Amino acid sequence: MFIGDSPIHINKDAKIAELVVMPGDPLRAKYIAENFLEEAKLVTDIRGMYGFTGKYKGKEVTIMAHGMGMPSASIYVFELIHYFKVKKIIRIGTCGAVSSKAEIGDIILTRKIYSESNFAYTYSNYVGNVVEANLELNKTILGVADSLDQKVLYGMTTTMDVFGPYIDFERVLGRIPKEYEILAEEMEAFGLIHVANLYNVMATTLMTVVDSKFTSVVLSPHDRETKLNQMITLALESIVK
Repeated sequence: MFIGDSPIHINKDAKIAELVVMPGDPLRAKYIAENFLEEAKLVTDIRGMYGFTGKYKGKEVTIMAHGMGMPSASIYVFELIHYFKVKKIIRIGTCGAVSSKAEIGDIILTRKIYSESNFAYTYSNYVGNVVEANLELNKTILGVADSLDQKVLYGMTTTMDVFGPYIDFERVLGRIPKEYEILAEEMEAFGLIHVANLYNVMATTLMTVVDSKFTSVVLSPHDRETKLNQMITLALESIVK
């Protein structure tokens, strides 16, 4: 395996903190840096994938975007871990509810992730379909959520290789073993967690439900910003613990 002396997709001179919050969207990374961090500075923008480092409650935190899908997310996670020695990662994103227990606007904390993708097999010959987020980090998030009086659903989600709303994802859901109670679907968590677990780095995923198979209702722009801000605050408060 070839691993070069410096990262390809992140500025090699970037000042990256040991604590990282990862949205998919580069513009969301910019929004978080400008509205939640102090002394935030752009530290990388290769391929337009923004990374910012600043302070939250006196501790250095990096906000690093990872793009869409497991291949993209895995590149940034690996480079953060291998080249910059990151210790904790919380992915923050959006998801679609596939269980009636998850409602529009709910925040979901992933405990385990199911995927039928070959990603992990290609990456490391892993033949399982389930990976587990870091339990210690999840306990911290649940404790912070309780202190903030924030409702958080804690359970199993699924990562797909395709954007669910654009396919008949009932076909995919129907193949998931019945013993797994899946709350929501998205496109990155399985790959991100798998890579972090390989290198013994604490990682997990927080998601806000923005659509659901049970309703045509979607979050308004105002409600979307409010709910995402709650998730962002929960992630930042937890990452610095």
